Amino acid sequence: MDADTNTSSDSNYDVLVSGAGPVGLLLAAELTLGGARVLVVERLADVDETIKAGGLNSTTTVALYRRGLLPELSGIHEEAMGRFKEFMRTHGGGGSKAAPVPPPKFAGHFSGIMLRADLLDESDPAFAGLGPVDRVGLVPQAPLERLLGRHAEALGVEVRRQVELTGFDADEEGVTVRLAPADGTAPYTVRAGWLVGCDGGRSLVRKLSGIGFPGTAPEITGYQAIADMTGTEPLRGGWNTTDVGTYAFGPLPGRILTVEFDGPPADRQTPVTAEELQASVRRVTGVDVTVGTVHSSTRFTDNCRQADTYRAGRVLLAGDAAHVHSPFGGQGLNLGVGDAMNLGWKLALVVRGRAPVELLDTYTAERHPIGAWVLDWTRAQIAVMRPEPHSRALREVVTDLAGTVDGTTYLVKRISGVWQHYDLPGDHPLTGRSAPDLELADGTRLADHLHHGRALLLDLADDPKLRSRAEGYEGVVDVLTASCPGRPELAALLVRPDGFTAWAADTGEEGEGSGDSGDGPSDALRLWFGAPVGA
Repeated sequence: MDADTNTSSDSNYDVLVSGAGPVGLLLAAELTLGGARVLVVERLADVDETIKAGGLNSTTTVALYRRGLLPELSGIHEEAMGRFKEFMRTHGGGGSKAAPVPPPKFAGHFSGIMLRADLLDESDPAFAGLGPVDRVGLVPQAPLERLLGRHAEALGVEVRRQVELTGFDADEEGVTVRLAPADGTAPYTVRAGWLVGCDGGRSLVRKLSGIGFPGTAPEITGYQAIADMTGTEPLRGGWNTTDVGTYAFGPLPGRILTVEFDGPPADRQTPVTAEELQASVRRVTGVDVTVGTVHSSTRFTDNCRQADTYRAGRVLLAGDAAHVHSPFGGQGLNLGVGDAMNLGWKLALVVRGRAPVELLDTYTAERHPIGAWVLDWTRAQIAVMRPEPHSRALREVVTDLAGTVDGTTYLVKRISGVWQHYDLPGDHPLTGRSAPDLELADGTRLADHLHHGRALLLDLADDPKLRSRAEGYEGVVDVLTASCPGRPELAALLVRPDGFTAWAADTGEEGEGSGDSGDGPSDALRLWFGAPVGA
């Protein structure tokens, strides 16, 4: 420990989270719902207003819906959509080539190839059971972060801003974290049982933990900004490919994005100047746009890396600290939200002594493959975006495929995350997948019963024997007896706190038909929530 570092008088925390971005705040909220005492530290004084992610996929929206946050998400979406529609009315597709305003349903893009919502086959089974979330998608990161901050505050999460993690010492019992306040007061230490790095792609927690971060080197320089511009009339709204690179204009007023394949920027830290942004816009678009005031801006690359493991002893990683990639397709924030939802309840159970520490091994086992897929998905978009003959030929093929119902549906399923599942024990079709948002006979939906962040054993066949399996799991697993007229074949579900199905059975004898074999509910309860109290 440094000689000038004082020991904090704070009581020990179960978990210290470094980083109060969306992932860190959501993780802290999930841990608190699970009964852990959490401290979040963040070097910034307030929410970072820099333009970043602008859309949520279905898995993220469903996750937040399950915590009762859909009304506020919808409000953010509607406000953003109003700005988008105004932009399209005034800019359209650029000049006489203006395109009609697309429908409000978010469809996304692949490598800047816009996907038409009217070509999406919404009858595909992958989209079934999402609940009332399909009209929420355009949610900028800054208002989302403010929403999650309010959510965490309402749960009693302690957040210390303008406090930076400078180091830590981990042992078998916990982690001693060194913290430095920005106001110049003396550095101090806090003792926590666990440390989670949600501190971004340049994560100090990851670097100090010794976790490897292999991947592929970047080849692009990208700019994204909100700026005052003149001479934009020839620019086409949406994503566009030119002989030099790619640009996106809109969907929010003043938003411009450019991509050039000239290697990564020499310096990503200094502020983007109007002259620098203007030069890139003119090179990529071929239009003499004049950039005035730059209100928000960032540089980005396609640096693509993933942590070897998401846990080293008492230290864990989530969000960009665990994986970085290009922003194309808007996967980064959504991937981090999935990390937080997966890790939060597991770590809380371990902290409370309700589950063995080995439960945390399933965090890397479940999330690492999905992170690896996202990295490859973004690499593929770079391959299709390059301004060279082979990639342009490939782009024509992909564009043709994206212009079909099958092609659009495939791409949207991947972008939306509805394909994601975990390899869990059991052979029921729902096992390992996000639970459908069942509409129950009393007028409630499944998501209404997940707000508190506990698991749910849903008895749809009024089976006392099934309900008895949850004895000893009070405070961890809620039990609900209900009926679901829309899914009469379902007899029961065990839904994890993250909304994924741990066990399911159809009507008939337990373990028969397409239900999971063996003593399914008891096995699943022990696997995910440890032995029942009193066993």
